Amino acid sequence: AAIRAAMYDPNYNSLLPDTVQLDSAGLRVIRNPEHNCTMMFSHQGREKLGIRGMLPPSVTSLETEIARTRMQFDRLERPLDKYIFLMALQDRDETLFYRFVMDNVTEMMPFIYTPTVGEACQKYGHIMQRSRGMYVSIEDKGSVESIIKGWPAKQVDVVVVTDGERILGLGDLGTFGMGIPVGKLNLYTACGGIHPSKCLPVTIDVGTNTKTLIDDPLYTGLKKPRVRDAEYDAFVDEVLMGLHNKYPGVLIQFEDFGNLNAFRLLENYRNKICTFNDDVQGTASVALGGLIEAVRIKGTGIKDETFVFMGAGMSECREEGLVVVLGGGVFM
Repeated sequence: AAIRAAMYDPNYNSLLPDTVQLDSAGLRVIRNPEHNCTMMFSHQGREKLGIRGMLPPSVTSLETEIARTRMQFDRLERPLDKYIFLMALQDRDETLFYRFVMDNVTEMMPFIYTPTVGEACQKYGHIMQRSRGMYVSIEDKGSVESIIKGWPAKQVDVVVVTDGERILGLGDLGTFGMGIPVGKLNLYTACGGIHPSKCLPVTIDVGTNTKTLIDDPLYTGLKKPRVRDAEYDAFVDEVLMGLHNKYPGVLIQFEDFGNLNAFRLLENYRNKICTFNDDVQGTASVALGGLIEAVRIKGTGIKDETFVFMGAGMSECREEGLVVVLGGGVFM
């Protein structure tokens, strides 16, 4: 009981009795998902790391661990439970997680991203087992640079950043929206081959206007209304330029910002840093490509058609503008 109480003290390590051993280097390895190989550590490797006896004696292959993972995954019925299982696997053994996803990418995509990630974000604070990514809140204003410097990766190639204001079609989920940057970067690794250590999910917390989140004792963010206008712009600039300065040339992807800020931020930064907005540019471009191919098959052109857009999200607004540029008629 004394040890458990000491764990909540900032001087935890110094309060431990002399009889309690701190983690060995080997134990830290098997607790680190980037290096953990579960039961795939060889006998020689276990001896070298000093972890003999910390794992069952059998040495398994990657194929055996994939088969075990498949059996455990298939026992689950609800999509959210499958999501939780996969995230726990990632927290335990990244190599096994990505191999399992990559071997079954078509099947796994709906669980690690849409549509399941929507429900996961709505319940993010309720199902979270281990924090992933970087959180920067408005209360960190003026010290963001030191927070970013504390991120351990020497090289980051892609940052996916959100302020959680318009998560999918679900609205303002605040810090619960971290599931989107995490999920998107998992796809970038599994489908695009970007090393996970070079991916950084970031959530900018400027508050939330969703009362149910403010009233939720398990909500993970600031429980106050969103900061707007000049204070918001200055803080976002501090975050973006801090990331750009530590990792020059890093791609910073805006994800699920609200209409009030998305277009403006893109215009402000597109010529300053390497950036794009996935909703404004990515989704709209893919949808426009589908329309161009559809009219080609039909034997007409964009200018010969009238398009009806249901909704006024960022991708719809940008796609509507692209259709107009190509001469098409539009109803919103």
